[in-house]
Amino acid sequence: MTVRRILSAKGRDVFTISPECKVSEAVRILFARRLGALVITDESGTVAGIVSERDIVRMIATQGPSSLDEPVSVCMSSNVVTTVESATIQSVMSEMTEGRFRHLPVLDHGKLAGIVSIGDVVKHRLAEMEDEQQALREYIATA
Repeated sequence: MTVRRILSAKGRDVFTISPECKVSEAVRILFARRLGALVITDESGTVAGIVSERDIVRMIATQGPSSLDEPVSVCMSSNVVTTVESATIQSVMSEMTEGRFRHLPVLDHGKLAGIVSIGDVVKHRLAEMEDEQQALREYIATA
């Protein structure tokens, strides 16, 4: 199973903001949309960073609530790991586990094509395992 299959099931919508957007506005979007992360894009639509709920909580814990007035570029991760639609679920799961992050933007020819979360990956991997178990049961029943 590939990332393409996850995106076809969940959709390709990605909420993005600019690096100049205030952290407080990012918080409002995360809350309103029930998201765990936002992709930061520059004027050309290129991925410039990603900001997660954890990034914001970490910043508030270290710098105080006044940091909500700062631009999101202050707390975003700028070394964004991305993937492609042809990547396997196993490779994406491994990459997310090793890198200790929960959201992975998906690029298609350098352009943002979607985003997958660890929850998306686990959900689809479990479905894949259930399908494999059912196929084995059917095989054993007919043998």
